[in-house]
Amino acid sequence: MKIRHLYILFIVTFCGLPLFAQDKNSWPLFHGNQGLTGYTTVEIPSSPNLAWSFKATDGIKSSPVIGNNNIYIGSDDGTLYCLSLEGKKIWTFNAGNSIEAPPLYFDNSVYAGTLEGNIFAIDAKTGKQRWKYVTDGQVSGSPNYFVNGSEKKILAGSYDYSLHCINDRTGKADWKYTSDNYIYCTPSVSGKITIFGGCDGKLHVVDLVTGKETKKINMGTYIASSSTLNGQEAFFGNYDGDFFCVDFNSGKTVWTKEGGGSFVSSPAISENYIVIGSENRIVFCFNKKNGNIIWQFKTQGKITGSPVIAGKKVVISSGDGRLYVLNLLTGEKLWSYEMGSPSDSTPAIIDGLMVIASDDGHVFAFSLNRK
Repeated sequence: MKIRHLYILFIVTFCGLPLFAQDKNSWPLFHGNQGLTGYTTVEIPSSPNLAWSFKATDGIKSSPVIGNNNIYIGSDDGTLYCLSLEGKKIWTFNAGNSIEAPPLYFDNSVYAGTLEGNIFAIDAKTGKQRWKYVTDGQVSGSPNYFVNGSEKKILAGSYDYSLHCINDRTGKADWKYTSDNYIYCTPSVSGKITIFGGCDGKLHVVDLVTGKETKKINMGTYIASSSTLNGQEAFFGNYDGDFFCVDFNSGKTVWTKEGGGSFVSSPAISENYIVIGSENRIVFCFNKKNGNIIWQFKTQGKITGSPVIAGKKVVISSGDGRLYVLNLLTGEKLWSYEMGSPSDSTPAIIDGLMVIASDDGHVFAFSLNRK
């Protein structure tokens, strides 16, 4: 009976918190974790200081990830960069074509997809190729991962309409799930299922072990936004500007908010708030329970990068060339930094450091240490 009571206490205490609490020392994939919550408890000071900047040889649409005390980011010229936390180049890998999606760091390897449709597994320490997997369309979303027994699996969507599950040991497909149109976003993972929206206008729920569809929910028009997961709910926007909260177990829509402008960005989630940027230049903050708009903040450029919630602050880049820090509760601008070029990038935040990129190929790192 004591064990049962402890279990109930655990559920009551934690079920309302964001799924996949973020490790403060790593940011291994797009939006930080398998559930793509874009949430960290790392505190952002009122005025972050620029620690360093690094210039790639071409533009950057990719977002940085951080693992094993290194930063990994792709470039438009097909180069994957490995940088130290101090901004020094450690190694580069030539993927042969543009890497626009954020890479994935997982278990001492880095995984990156290209617009040519190739997915590479690279040794994180040496920068040497482990394997190459070929799809029949461009890869625009970050890879994700899951573990089944002793086997590590890599998930990636492609413009060949398919979600690919790759066995990390062999570099070969375990299964392939085919939708009815392009897959632009990053698949999110919860337990033994993966969830993603497609350009076919459907939200797909797929069993990770078998690759079989468990739900396919019609959402009206195509979905570029990756789904952020909290409990059994998925939050995402579509290209018509509708924002959804969907129960992915029942397949029912919990609430919808219309009129947001097209969503390419993916939402960040905290206990009570959902924050997302739109191509209509506005950052929206929704009430997580009912979808009511709590605040809006307007930038001067369209927003395609995704926000991160860090404690009681929101960090987001814009096409106006600025990186913003906003008050999560009110939407008030607390700080901004002129990057000198538009940004499609999503920040990576760890204890003491925030990293972001701009379209002209600069990687910026800001110190979060309070003085």
